[in-house]
Amino acid sequence: MVELLPPGPQLGVFVGAVLVLALTPGPALFYILATSIAQGTRAGVISVLGIATGTLVHVVMAVFGLTLLLASSAAVFQFVKYAGAVYLVALGLYLLTRPRQEQGAPLERPTRDLWRVYSHAVMVNVLNPKVGIFFLAFFPQFVDPGRGEPALQFLLLGTVLIGVVLVTDTLFTFTAGVVTRLLRRQSGQSRWPQIVGGLTYMGLGVFSATIDPPTQG
Repeated sequence: MVELLPPGPQLGVFVGAVLVLALTPGPALFYILATSIAQGTRAGVISVLGIATGTLVHVVMAVFGLTLLLASSAAVFQFVKYAGAVYLVALGLYLLTRPRQEQGAPLERPTRDLWRVYSHAVMVNVLNPKVGIFFLAFFPQFVDPGRGEPALQFLLLGTVLIGVVLVTDTLFTFTAGVVTRLLRRQSGQSRWPQIVGGLTYMGLGVFSATIDPPTQG
């Protein structure tokens, strides 16, 4: 399987590019940070896993050609885009209208809520059509039919990308968790993380609704 990956220098370029992208603020990172702030570090880590799962779904869709449908059909692109936007706004409203936590109550979510956090994160990423379009534009530059089956190369590159993003997003999550706990301890307020998280979700929803479909060449 290793021989399906690009040679050393080219693989280094790929990992470097992925690292730069992972460290660049974007919708997925803002979503993870908002979850960490509003629901605690453990929920943030679960959201990282959910975003990674959604990314894997996009990789598989691209391998089987389903992403081409997003790229070629403005109607399908718009449907997925607005579904994702509505979903994010609904999550934000839910967070803003949830009952206020009592002062001193733990920020971490109980275990029974973590599956909901995971499934929300998966849906948020799956319903972001730009993720799949990005793979179609970026990955082919590192795929060489001479090395073997292109679909397997695509999957391996996707696995490398997910591994890099898992590490960077988890570091961001723990950093956000530490900062939130410190601020929460100093302010004595437990409502503001929900407000920040809810408004961030809604802002991401509005931003998602403004994404233009890919232009036809």
